[in-house]
Amino acid sequence: MSSHAVRILALLTGTPRPFREDGTMSAIARQPVTGPVMLGELGFVGDAVADTVHHGGPDMAIHHYPFDHYSFWQQRLDSHKLLQKPGAFGENISTRGLVETDMRIGDRFRLGEALVELTKGRQPCWKLDHRFGVSGKQSVMAEIVRTARCGFYYRVLEPGRVQSGDVMRLVEQGPSAWTVDRVFKLLVGGQYKAEPEAVRALADLPQLAADWRKRAVALAD
Repeated sequence: MSSHAVRILALLTGTPRPFREDGTMSAIARQPVTGPVMLGELGFVGDAVADTVHHGGPDMAIHHYPFDHYSFWQQRLDSHKLLQKPGAFGENISTRGLVETDMRIGDRFRLGEALVELTKGRQPCWKLDHRFGVSGKQSVMAEIVRTARCGFYYRVLEPGRVQSGDVMRLVEQGPSAWTVDRVFKLLVGGQYKAEPEAVRALADLPQLAADWRKRAVALAD
């Protein structure tokens, strides 16, 4: 087993607020929190989502985005002001040292006092492009689909208190075949066409988030 252990650079929470002139709401503008925050089955106390159809729920209790990718985005987006600190992607936690090519569906981490399990990558939506004020060739959403710099979601197996500066330590590794990078490229990036057997296998992966298991079933047909 890998000895992955990193410190939480920032813990962020937020609640829905107006996001676009048409009345669309979003909690993507999460802000750093100091001190311990209780983490329960549906996420951190004080955190909420606006679109409960596509976000939130037990399989998406925590959104984690690697700060490792920020330099890449700074180059692509002309050092956008949102990229000066964690939180640009609406994440709840930020770290260095854990990226999609290493992380596996089913990886379990001790996160402060809590125990969490990685369930899926984050499928990007139009709100990221709107947040950064980009479109077309600069589209953040399209670039995430292309590169799988997607970030991760977790379910909470054991609730507990978490705070910025806590250690996030891998305690059990998921199946070696299913890195977040590979699963994202299969189910979101279009590689399912070349690997139908892999997609069928994903449909039976119990650690995978329920909506992505359904997606695998649909793509395998």
